[in-house]
Amino acid sequence: MSAKRIVVTGGSGLIGSALVDSLRERGDDVVAVTRGSGPTTWNPASGDIDASLIEGVDAVVNLNGVGIGPASLIQAPTKRWTPDHKAAILESRVDSTRLLAETIAAADDKPGVFVSSSAIGYYGDTGDAAVDESAPGGEGFLASVVAAWEEAAGPALDAGVRTAMPRTGIVLARDGGALAPLLPLFRAGLGGPIGNGRQWWSWITLRDQVRAIEHIIDGNLDGPVNLTAPNPVTQSTFAKTVAAELKRPAVVPAPKFALDIVLGKGLAEAIGYGSARVVPARLESSGFTFTSPTLEQAIAEILG
Repeated sequence: MSAKRIVVTGGSGLIGSALVDSLRERGDDVVAVTRGSGPTTWNPASGDIDASLIEGVDAVVNLNGVGIGPASLIQAPTKRWTPDHKAAILESRVDSTRLLAETIAAADDKPGVFVSSSAIGYYGDTGDAAVDESAPGGEGFLASVVAAWEEAAGPALDAGVRTAMPRTGIVLARDGGALAPLLPLFRAGLGGPIGNGRQWWSWITLRDQVRAIEHIIDGNLDGPVNLTAPNPVTQSTFAKTVAAELKRPAVVPAPKFALDIVLGKGLAEAIGYGSARVVPARLESSGFTFTSPTLEQAIAEILG
């Protein structure tokens, strides 16, 4: 496969930095666009971008967005869903996506594909029902954010550019994502299910997340694509699996009132108690294979 020229925004985050490294390792020419001053910078809030960055590239990948939850329990009080933070969550995603989509649409030599990041929050709380990309949007703050986020990619799609929206689940990594802030508790023997533990968590390893984005770039997928492993688990199973790998108990549930106090009720409901049983139907039907299809394999890979 010949090398590609790929523009990546949000390249300093957990997924972005891993993706940039992987693309460069396979020989692609990657332009990581960041905020600030210089030739490869942009400012989505003010609509500033050097349109020449987009001309003639093979792919544009947008991973820009303010973090939804805390990176650690220590940071939790600073990441409450205040009105200002909720506005930042929405605007950082919609503004960046719209700016890129409009720039792509106006380009003389348009990119081959626009990979516009999205999330499984689109489905809202699905309870015990398994959902794929054909499911309708859900209700709640995150569902409304994701709907607006995906709609902002419209100009690129209308201009005839293949536009894919990878709906990412809970990303698991040793040094970031949902797993890292929980590990200190599990290592101390204090890990356990959140609430009743019956809510479904749809997860994916960072390694498979990066591989799936590369699969989208190289293939022909468009529209929404669920980026989750094929075997979602209940939160209770998640806790037991992590604890077993660390050879620690997982019997003490995290009480709801405690998470409400630490995270704030809205954030706790969304990332702690919400249930999302999401399956990667389109990804698997396109021929993608997971290196870690089960949680046991994933945790062993990450912690082993």
